Amino acid sequence: MKRRDFVNISAMAGLGLMLPWYSCKEHGGHQNHLNLENLTAFQKQSFDLLKTWCDAMIRDQVNNESDPITNGTLYCHACETVHGRANDAVYPFMYMADATGEQKYLDAALKLLDWSVNVDGPKGSWTNDINPKSWNGITVFGAIALGEALHHHGHILSKEDKTKWDARLKEAIEFVYNRFDMHFSHINYRFTAVYALYVLGNYFNEEKYIKRSDEFAALIPDYLTEPNKLIFGEDKPDNDKSAKGLYPIDIGYNVEETLNGVVQYAILKKDENLLKLLTESMNGHLEFMLPDGAWDNSFGTRQNKWTYWGSRTTDGCQPAFALMADRNPAFGTAAVLSTELLERCTVNGLLAGGLHYESHGVKPCIHHTFSHAKNLAFVLDNLEATKSTNKETPVPRSTNDGVKHFSELDVWLGARGPWKSTVSSYDQIWKKKYSVAGTGGALSVLWHEKVGPLFTASMAEYIMVEPNNQQPQPGIDFCLTPRVERFVNGEWFTNIHDLKAKVTVTDTNGIIDFKVHAALTNREKEVVFEHEEFQLNYLFDDASATIKAKRTSRNENGDTLVLPIISKTGEKVVQSSENTIEIHKKEGVVKVTSNVAIKIKDMEKERIFNQVPGMEVLPLLIEFPKAVNEVSCTITIH
Repeated sequence: MKRRDFVNISAMAGLGLMLPWYSCKEHGGHQNHLNLENLTAFQKQSFDLLKTWCDAMIRDQVNNESDPITNGTLYCHACETVHGRANDAVYPFMYMADATGEQKYLDAALKLLDWSVNVDGPKGSWTNDINPKSWNGITVFGAIALGEALHHHGHILSKEDKTKWDARLKEAIEFVYNRFDMHFSHINYRFTAVYALYVLGNYFNEEKYIKRSDEFAALIPDYLTEPNKLIFGEDKPDNDKSAKGLYPIDIGYNVEETLNGVVQYAILKKDENLLKLLTESMNGHLEFMLPDGAWDNSFGTRQNKWTYWGSRTTDGCQPAFALMADRNPAFGTAAVLSTELLERCTVNGLLAGGLHYESHGVKPCIHHTFSHAKNLAFVLDNLEATKSTNKETPVPRSTNDGVKHFSELDVWLGARGPWKSTVSSYDQIWKKKYSVAGTGGALSVLWHEKVGPLFTASMAEYIMVEPNNQQPQPGIDFCLTPRVERFVNGEWFTNIHDLKAKVTVTDTNGIIDFKVHAALTNREKEVVFEHEEFQLNYLFDDASATIKAKRTSRNENGDTLVLPIISKTGEKVVQSSENTIEIHKKEGVVKVTSNVAIKIKDMEKERIFNQVPGMEVLPLLIEFPKAVNEVSCTITIH
């Protein structure tokens, strides 16, 4: 088939899910070529980025008929394997085939679904990997992707293929219906199933699916925190409280996956009470978007998958935040800013897991791309519903001033002038006791309006908690969280292991002052000396950010304030004196001044990279001299 001229997309396809989801069966076999001139700036950006991603995925699609295990799927050059959920890409491929008339996209979709028999699991499920015993809860995401593809674009299939795809979809949603219960896995699965069961119940005219969807939806109020209505449940059990009484919360999963399902359901149901509740919840979550579109998940229970723009295997925030922009225009801004950041993080056609993959020579995992491509296709299948999405209204963190404490997280968000900060003493730990995210009173994010991120917390130790859903760490494993540390007989003690850290804050005379009292503990949460404590202060005014560390008793051990400054390969570093270092970024010069000497770890070597959240750093080490009990470091931007 030759590339056809673009013509107007049909009004029915443009309305998409904002009409009854099943009404699009009336398409009647005509293709919906897209007129780019009719798109808003956000929709045009979504289309261009989706095309870039789809073309790169086709480039990496396996064409080897002699190997049925891989033939037709997407090969991940970063992980040197194939990911079982690759068949999710059938939806964006079908969208592009329908919108452009280009045969290559339809061929890619057909090959991919043919390949998916390799991840067929028991009782109609799909598995996360090419292993029939691997996790099959992900079937709910594949069912939505295939359902969207068939609902919006099934008319471009042959009758035989349409019948085959419908039958496989029915098996998948039947598995979800039979397998998912009120406490199935993490909350993102059940709340995504709310949408899947509802729309596919309508698609197949199965009342039992719709009823189960409504039953799951009735749980939504029970999984919202007070006072900020944040979704909790990203752990198993989903309602276990920490020692501080805090529930398991992950901002990345909430905004890029969980909120989508419940918002889409509520809109289809026209449930105004639920929509009002979800608006409150989205307002709470929106507080964690940085002005550059990043989602601050520096402390979340599943921070092991934090990618600066979100989370590795989730789908993106665009559906919920674009669809709800009529209730709060800042939601639309969030959708646009997120998409802009996804575009900035795209390397060689694929979505990389952070800002510095390209500069550090790290290949992007293809999983990020096929997951997020689905939600851009959703935006484009709902042109009428997303036409008012723009970035005219700032997100809260762009304009806030002062400090807000999120008591359900024990996390503080600070804003003063150009500085945005996050301080965390959240004590929930997910799955493995050593996979600690930003805590211990850590300054888990420092961001400046001119140069962007300066600090971003990583895991204390990079652990492959989900081996098939995380990329290996290139080079050494070096924690990116600012901290005080000490090594005793080779064992690491640091405040970011301390789950009992206390944080107080004042805001007087234009200066925000976070005061942290924390112990240095090892990974087992054991202290070196009883009653020994450190005090950390993070001070912000319009002109500078200052970090102080004070030990309560003098000792001869080597204590060090570690400040891993975000800095990509190629940025010039100048040490003008032993107490002053300058990092010359494209956007400005970061000047770091200390009351004692500043050392750079392995100064002659390349930058250190961490997969969480995909950043390179220049590690600054400020060692306590034996006669000094307090060190101080001030950061200014020029």
